[in-house]
Amino acid sequence: MYTDVHTHTTFSDGSALDSMIEAAETAGLEGLGLTDHCIVTDDDFGRRERYDLVETYERRRSRIESARETTKVQLYDAAEVSYVAGETEPLRAFLAAADFEYTIGSVHFAGEYDFTRGAPYADATASERRRAVERYYDAVVELIRSDLFDVLGHLDLPERLEPLRGHTRPDDYDRVAAALADSTTVPEINAGRVDRSLGRVHPNPSVLSSFVDRGVGFVLGSDGHKPADVRRRVPALRRFIDQHDVEIVDVAQIRS
Repeated sequence: MYTDVHTHTTFSDGSALDSMIEAAETAGLEGLGLTDHCIVTDDDFGRRERYDLVETYERRRSRIESARETTKVQLYDAAEVSYVAGETEPLRAFLAAADFEYTIGSVHFAGEYDFTRGAPYADATASERRRAVERYYDAVVELIRSDLFDVLGHLDLPERLEPLRGHTRPDDYDRVAAALADSTTVPEINAGRVDRSLGRVHPNPSVLSSFVDRGVGFVLGSDGHKPADVRRRVPALRRFIDQHDVEIVDVAQIRS
């Protein structure tokens, strides 16, 4: 079983990496994708300043290579890269230079909208919230059609924000599924809120027919930022596999 893991650190001493590997071993994983957040271009929300993988990926790569000698878990040198509309060429150039084993592309912000926090939408009207959500799916479809990434992360990120939850419509899922059916990009089943605000994986299993009917498979992601996240969320991913007839794609099939 494979799950991707976010470890938001630099790896000068390797302790954070070692802790994640230990958690993966405890959880019985065969493979672990190390997919730190990677922000290539500046943004209006300060995320580029918070994550430094653009500068530190070679140091992290060296730590991963060393760690491979001491674990039976298959380690993947990967990244979760924020997609920014209009910045395709800088993204393409960086990904070519970095040469990660695979990449997850995620929409965290688009235009004036930040989709990582609910506070900006707390006082918004229903129509304003719907406009924000619609812009999100516009960006997701753009991401898929860019062919920059192996995996689509956070297929319906607005559902994780209480003010925006419920403003996603069936046709939003339909157009994302249609774009994926024409792409090599594989979406992710994300367990990042099974123990928090959602209490389940996302996307909601009730919407999966849009994807299954089009022959779209999924990879599995813990969205774990700490070792405890991996230990808590992997059982939820296993339950998902047992309960739903969805094609699960092994990471080896989607590697760049």
